[in-house]
Amino acid sequence: MKETAAERDEEDIAAERLTAVLAAVEARDAAALDVLLDPLHAADIADLLEQISPSERADLLALWHGGIDGDVLSEIDESIREQVIESLPDEVVAEAVRELDTDDVVDILEDLDEPAQEKILDALEDADRVAVEQALAYPEYSAGRLMQREVVVAPEHWKVGEAIDFLRGAEWLPDQFYHVILTDPRMKPVGYVTLGRILSAARETPLKEIVEDSFRTVKATDEEANVAYIFNQYHLISCPVVDENGRLVGVITIDDAMNVLDEEHEEDMLRLAGVGDESSISDGPVATARQRLPWLVVNLFTASLSALVIGQFEATIAQIVVLAALMPIVASTGGIAGTQSLAVAVRALATRDLTRSNAARVVRRELFAGILNGVGLAAILGLAGTLIFGDYHIGVVLGMAMIVNQIVAALGGVVVPLTLERFGLDPALASGTFVTTLTDVMGFFAFLGLATVILL
Repeated sequence: MKETAAERDEEDIAAERLTAVLAAVEARDAAALDVLLDPLHAADIADLLEQISPSERADLLALWHGGIDGDVLSEIDESIREQVIESLPDEVVAEAVRELDTDDVVDILEDLDEPAQEKILDALEDADRVAVEQALAYPEYSAGRLMQREVVVAPEHWKVGEAIDFLRGAEWLPDQFYHVILTDPRMKPVGYVTLGRILSAARETPLKEIVEDSFRTVKATDEEANVAYIFNQYHLISCPVVDENGRLVGVITIDDAMNVLDEEHEEDMLRLAGVGDESSISDGPVATARQRLPWLVVNLFTASLSALVIGQFEATIAQIVVLAALMPIVASTGGIAGTQSLAVAVRALATRDLTRSNAARVVRRELFAGILNGVGLAAILGLAGTLIFGDYHIGVVLGMAMIVNQIVAALGGVVVPLTLERFGLDPALASGTFVTTLTDVMGFFAFLGLATVILL
């Protein structure tokens, strides 16, 4: 209860702050706006900008543009980032991006159109611009786009004392880094050492003796989803990135890898719901409708299959009208069961817990789970149907149809995403539509078919 109350207090504070900010913007009170926004974390400022309307956002930025820095730009959702950048004076954007590491600059640039990209690139120093352009040359969603070029490197033959002296005397170091990467004379990474091990070891200790067992590298062309999986699987803090010749070109840190995991999970959730993987609460009504309409149209066609099945049993429904009232029970229960199985399967595929080697075992598990759920629901519905309608035949039809639909739902929830994944398609992209259609069609067919055989 304490946590719930604390969360509620945070929501109340955020709501009051938002009201106060909008009041300051409406009053054109820049001083009050500074007092409200300056103490906030960059992520909180980004959240606030995402929650207000485009016109309110433009007014706020015009009044407070001096407070926008690189951290705020990197936290802002990509759906409104371009609008924010276009609203800011060139000198504000230039100062903001100069504060960022190359990976954050690349993250901002890759979602902007060419004029906006040039505006930011022109603000960078020559060396930073070259590094950013090289990163942008890598494929989209690759490790090369995700990495930062600012890397702390030491020769593999150094000792702890030499590394400490180097770090203390360096004129420039990344704001945050976790490892010193050891390289051979060809700039190929051979290991890394944590800062904690360096500080706790004697100066004469060779760095090679205190390298981490977790060391591994990724190629710049590897997909960022695979990189994020490696971080999560092996509990990495950072990971060197190498080119096609194995030479060090950058490093990926855990914050970037976790952002990718978060984005992947968010995309899967949105795709399962059929609302597009780029949907955002800040989107306008036209953009929202454009993202959702295609899947609604697809659903119209799939729903017509259910209507076609029902139409085949028109005579049965006409003679036993009560079937029309019972049909939604079978269909909706099957849909829920299919969604449950689907959610587990898609998550397991994303985390690579579900693979070809264990797919058969998982399918068998879902089959038996569907049978057990079907029997349990059949007992409940069969008894209820018999008592309510005074005819045990209706109870038998309900119970048998429920068993069939639960088996179909359980199997469909795992087989459909496995099949899509086998053909190289995103399992989350259309699985929900296919599974729902499957459970509806088979549910109606089983229920009305059994009713025709048993009740007529």
